Amino acid sequence: MDWLTSAAPVIAPAFGALGVIVGAWFSYRQVKRKGDADERVAVLQTKATAEATEGQTYVEAMKTVTVGFSSLLDQQRGMLDQQRVLLDQERTMHAQTVERVNMLEAGQLELTREVRQLQEEQRQDRRWKAAALDYIRDLRGLVAKALGRPAPEPPEEIAADVTGPSRD
Repeated sequence: MDWLTSAAPVIAPAFGALGVIVGAWFSYRQVKRKGDADERVAVLQTKATAEATEGQTYVEAMKTVTVGFSSLLDQQRGMLDQQRVLLDQERTMHAQTVERVNMLEAGQLELTREVRQLQEEQRQDRRWKAAALDYIRDLRGLVAKALGRPAPEPPEEIAADVTGPSRD
């Protein structure tokens, strides 16, 4: 073991240098691992930030789409409400028109009844007039025979009818 003691002055600095190299290597390894870990953390943070931004963008897009659809639905509701109002107005106008038509039809039926009644009265008046004229002519003939002279002239209002041609 003497050789070990005699080699000590050479071995001690070699082991010291080896210790320094190993210490430097451990220090380098620790710094590298910390750097790698920091780099991984930075990458993960960047990814997380990117994903969060992407998620936020997606949420904003969904909000925009939702607002757009809500706006569209509101517009359609407004249009439907307007159409409902117009339809109600049209129904009211239709009901009023039907009521007016029914009233006019009732008036027309009444007028038709009155016209028929007047036509019947006119036919009766014509028959009465014809019968009255025949009777007046007969009476004038009897008066002329009985008196032996012509019958007195009829009033102007009926003269044309009485002196006109007889139906015989």
